[in-house]
Amino acid sequence: MNKELNSIGLDKKPSDTTVVVAMSGGVDSSTVAGIMKKDGYNVIGITLKLYDNGKEVANSKQCCSGQDIMDAKRVANKLNIDHKILYYQNKFKQGVIDNFVGSYLNGETPIPCVQCNQTVKFKDLFEVSKDLKADAMITGHYVKSVTSNGQTNMYKAIDENRDQSYFLFNTSREQLDYLRFPLGGMLKDETREIAKKLELNVADKPDSQDICFVPNGDYVSVIQKFRPESLKKGNIKDINGKVIGVHDGIINFTIGQRKGIKVSDKEPLYVISIDAEKNEIVVGPREKLGKKTIYLKNLNLLAEKKDFTNNVFVKVRSTGKLLDAKVNFTNQDCAEVNLNLPEDGISPGQACVFYNKDNLGYRVLGGGWITK
Repeated sequence: MNKELNSIGLDKKPSDTTVVVAMSGGVDSSTVAGIMKKDGYNVIGITLKLYDNGKEVANSKQCCSGQDIMDAKRVANKLNIDHKILYYQNKFKQGVIDNFVGSYLNGETPIPCVQCNQTVKFKDLFEVSKDLKADAMITGHYVKSVTSNGQTNMYKAIDENRDQSYFLFNTSREQLDYLRFPLGGMLKDETREIAKKLELNVADKPDSQDICFVPNGDYVSVIQKFRPESLKKGNIKDINGKVIGVHDGIINFTIGQRKGIKVSDKEPLYVISIDAEKNEIVVGPREKLGKKTIYLKNLNLLAEKKDFTNNVFVKVRSTGKLLDAKVNFTNQDCAEVNLNLPEDGISPGQACVFYNKDNLGYRVLGGGWITK
């Protein structure tokens, strides 16, 4: 007789299944812990201490702050589950902050949340979960996971405004088969409603919006703190190579930026490119921003290359739309992406994530880092 699978796709009773829930102290991960507990699983909550700026604010919009750790602890007590705090400040500094600073100094626009998921959250926490003999690791990310025949595939969440699949493209196949994302089939309002029914103290807590080590979005001050020499004046050139102004440091600029250039012209100027070696930025009219060819490195594929022959879409920024594209693999680790229509503001350092559509939705096929 076939065993009936439990709600996370394993052939064990919930009471015989141990899960680790990554608890950030926000409403999403807290609700996931509550759902797992309510469904009868053995739940271990783990909270990561990643960064401390020494200025805890009660209504902070940053994640992983001291206030969040306190909130996670309260939720764990309310749910009567084991709770552990892992102090990963050094790992986070090496794996995320240093990369973030270096990327801006190279004229790129980094995505620290992808680096965080790739390193401390899904690599180190994955290993800790295995050491604890957990059957699965559960997070509050808004992505849909579908497990069949022992393999899990990742899909965009049904809540378009909350979908986080872009940030998880670098998840390995081994990690994906071990991870579960219960919120992928829910709307945010439903999550908060469950949190209220469970009487969790975070039910009405605002979502984190700022990067945890970048208070108020002021990333320039963070880079100055770690690399004070980074603000060097340099030339602003037009698309013909003529010097038309001076900037105070390339870290102040990203591709597609319009405000803060401080150079006037008869039509609005946008940052077209950034040359870190020459310490220069090139500005021009908006029509010069559109690009159709993107080059990628450090690919992570969650599908066979044959899955890239038809109906492939890409996303080139977290808030961007899906774009029709063709993907050509130039070698094992690199690809050239050709968009059907030009897209503005594509920046090195960002991710390009691959999708295709099947009867379950938009499946994540993997992705890579944009080099040019």
